[in-house]
Amino acid sequence: MPEKARNDNAEPNNTAQPRADAETKPAEPTDDLVTSQHTIGVEGRELAYTAQTGRIVLRQEVLTDGKFEGHQAKAELFVTAYTLDDTDPETRPVTFAFNGGPGSSSVWLHLGVLGPRRAVSGDVDSPEPPPYRLADNPATLLTHSDLVFIDPVSTGYSRAVNGEKPKDYHGFTPDVESVGEIIRLWTSRNGRWLSPKFLAGESYGTLRAAALATHLQHRHGMYLNGLMLISAVLDMGKIRFSEGNDQPYALFVPTYAAMAHYHGRHGDRPLADVLAEAEEFAARDLPWALERGARLTAEERADVVRRLATLTGLAESYVDRVNLRIEHVRFFTELLRDRGLTVGRMDGRFTTWEPDGGRELMSDDASISRILGAYSACFNHYVRAELEYANDLPYEIISMDVNKAWSYADFEGRAVSVVDGLSAAMRANPHLRVHVASGYYDGATPYYAAEHTLAQLAIPGELRSNLDTAYYPAGHMMYVHDESRAQQGADLAEFVRTASNR
Repeated sequence: MPEKARNDNAEPNNTAQPRADAETKPAEPTDDLVTSQHTIGVEGRELAYTAQTGRIVLRQEVLTDGKFEGHQAKAELFVTAYTLDDTDPETRPVTFAFNGGPGSSSVWLHLGVLGPRRAVSGDVDSPEPPPYRLADNPATLLTHSDLVFIDPVSTGYSRAVNGEKPKDYHGFTPDVESVGEIIRLWTSRNGRWLSPKFLAGESYGTLRAAALATHLQHRHGMYLNGLMLISAVLDMGKIRFSEGNDQPYALFVPTYAAMAHYHGRHGDRPLADVLAEAEEFAARDLPWALERGARLTAEERADVVRRLATLTGLAESYVDRVNLRIEHVRFFTELLRDRGLTVGRMDGRFTTWEPDGGRELMSDDASISRILGAYSACFNHYVRAELEYANDLPYEIISMDVNKAWSYADFEGRAVSVVDGLSAAMRANPHLRVHVASGYYDGATPYYAAEHTLAQLAIPGELRSNLDTAYYPAGHMMYVHDESRAQQGADLAEFVRTASNR
């Protein structure tokens, strides 16, 4: 319209300059949560629930020369929260869930076992073909607990804000602090300080969960009812193969034996018998032999070689060549070499073809590559079509750049471990319950290493009853296996029910 026309001949107006600068300055980030309503049928009844999806701005208090100057936006963390309608928030439990990596989003627990919808990925014998599909999850923990799924910085849609460095969050302590702050914010804003509170973590997420139990107690006085540790690792020294550390070479043996059994290397022997023998060997004779080294007699060494080869399904010549020390990726590559196959690290039931039969380390982990497409496609559809949240950023399912650059500076010169911290949290809060779920075919966080770690917790005997364990005939993401998912759903529900103290 003529009255809106620009006057090109007008004199410069200096008072307009600040406005132009303001227009080019990045807008202050704000929460972008979206609310949607849903229902799910579980055990013959229809449950109505509310989903809240989006990013919450993480802010930091700014002090200059001791003077408070406000709260500075640092990062935006993506969350998906499910709350059951028509419930009392003071008695209704809430579970904060995340995966690990580090560098993984929460999609695995979200669409695998805990959430009300699940990705149909198929299993070893019946992989789901693309374009994939979603289904209701009758095993969802939502029937017993509200759920808040958290994606740490640089995973999912979570990002550092303009001008901040993402790497500042890619380390043990800043990760715990940022996730802990989101938990505090959500709890406060939703009036849930008197709700029974739980953390559910998988893989590195179990290490994060244990550290958070201590952090939340010390920093915010927030005491938890329970931790659900799925495919647990609380002491990295138990699973990291490195010079001078012989523990993993023994603690992985029961998992190797389970995989060998699954692939027919133990004939008709029951799995339970094979595992019992492998556990006894890993607890006593193998650590002794590794410690003896060159002091073993020829007869002693030959006996250990024979027994280790029999349990793991490998050739005696191979076991002898690697000096009784079977590294895990080497094992996954070697076990079925005669068939031209490798077995999965995350789940040893999975196999894939290896194009290079002489390769020392496998080129692909089938237990990830066979399910990744389903989880990625399903979440990217679900978040937009059902949760009604739109964001043009790529949803980072798992970032290997974050994983490779992760900082453990807090543990310089020693193994990464939260055993002491978890022990202290349990002693300070004797009501804190801990549930540990393991898959027999998990070659990333082996079940026997988790058992070994739990035995080292510095807690009095009367608190041992606060620990419970569950085992499944599957792998790291045991919920990929239909029967295991149903059983795990029931196990987690029972844990929340008994640990809620209501």
